[in-house]
Amino acid sequence: MTATADAEKAALAELTPLADYLGSVLRRLRALPPLEIDLTQAYGNLLAEDVVAPHSFPAFDQAAIDGYAARWEDIASAGRGGQFGPIGGVSDGPGRPVRLNVVGDLGAASWRPVRLTPGTCFSVAAGSPLPAAADVVVPIDWTDQGMAAVEIFQAPKRGYGLRRTGEELPAGAVLARAGTYVTPAMIAVFAATGIGHVVVRPSPRVVIVATGDELVDVGRGSQPGQVVDANSHALTAAAAEVGALAYRVGICDDDPEGLRGLLEDQTLRADLIITSGGTGTGPGDMVRRILSRRDGGRAGPVTFTEVALYPGTSLGFGTVGAEEVPVVCLPGEPGAALIGFEVLARPAIQLLAGAEPVFRPSVRAHLLETVSSPTGLREFRPAHVAERRGGGYTVQPLRGGPYTLSGLAEANGLLVLGERVTTAAAGSTVDVLMLDRRR
Repeated sequence: MTATADAEKAALAELTPLADYLGSVLRRLRALPPLEIDLTQAYGNLLAEDVVAPHSFPAFDQAAIDGYAARWEDIASAGRGGQFGPIGGVSDGPGRPVRLNVVGDLGAASWRPVRLTPGTCFSVAAGSPLPAAADVVVPIDWTDQGMAAVEIFQAPKRGYGLRRTGEELPAGAVLARAGTYVTPAMIAVFAATGIGHVVVRPSPRVVIVATGDELVDVGRGSQPGQVVDANSHALTAAAAEVGALAYRVGICDDDPEGLRGLLEDQTLRADLIITSGGTGTGPGDMVRRILSRRDGGRAGPVTFTEVALYPGTSLGFGTVGAEEVPVVCLPGEPGAALIGFEVLARPAIQLLAGAEPVFRPSVRAHLLETVSSPTGLREFRPAHVAERRGGGYTVQPLRGGPYTLSGLAEANGLLVLGERVTTAAAGSTVDVLMLDRRR
């Protein structure tokens, strides 16, 4: 074995396994405390406690259709045993219509209590309260649509056309369990049963900062000595995709005091700060130098670790500011930054939000193309996953390594190749993380 090979082997041996690193980071995080918020702001949040209906839905007996509210015993004989012709003309003998007096009209806004007496009915609109003693609503099309009196040609079953109090949701019913994401339909159910506020796990506030003297903002091409900032835009979108309230600060130069001041300022509005760039060991990697600096013999607030991850081995995690806001430091190369977000920042956001599980769902898939992977590193390679007709999945590897960014733009999954895998043959079964892409 050559000296170079010995050095590479020693370097790989010093890398921290990804699973160990993630475990050590996530154990330091806790879900944000529950918060009671207005129903209009609840969409997308995770419920922190069960939601119980304080009132019934429907809240009162009501008409489900437009028609005539009546007592079933008054109309039971309508249309029985005979044939009837066009509306308004009925043959003699059995099957004649029933005639009732229409004593009033009820709409959805009616509120005065009324009662039916034998031989009478009310004209009702869908949603209107039922008069007392009514146990059927006759559809308009089954009548001559009379105003003072109405002829009913056919009797529906008892209970037809009405909704009873609490028929759909009785008071005391559990509407949603803790740990459920609030959906638009769920908000409608909450509102219908009289709920105006719910207790949720708030969406984490995530601040994204890109660092580096070489960075310039979007809208121009890169020049020698300049690199367009793709990271802060991409990471802000990635944080929003998880459900965070994402704030892009933009570009911060490699100025020690400027970086310290910016991070201190952002702790006032952040539950998590994500930086990109400067995590390596080179002379220009200011984020690592500043945030890991020892003070009075104590370690700095952020620890940088060489992780067995490809692409991007250098990751940082710690806290900043008096409030000890968690900070995740990702590499500066855009593809590596996005992979670092997937494996570290995304689970951290999920944990802060109280969501379970914190990791992406995974599937086992049939590999369509042979791929190689770096020795001793866990590689996350962009891939396209498809369902097979007979069941299961296939996975097509996309551009990875130094081209991970372009591969990610097409990917709906991440092919995971373990530390001991140097070659995965076509036809083998591999693990794939499923990306939540709206395609």
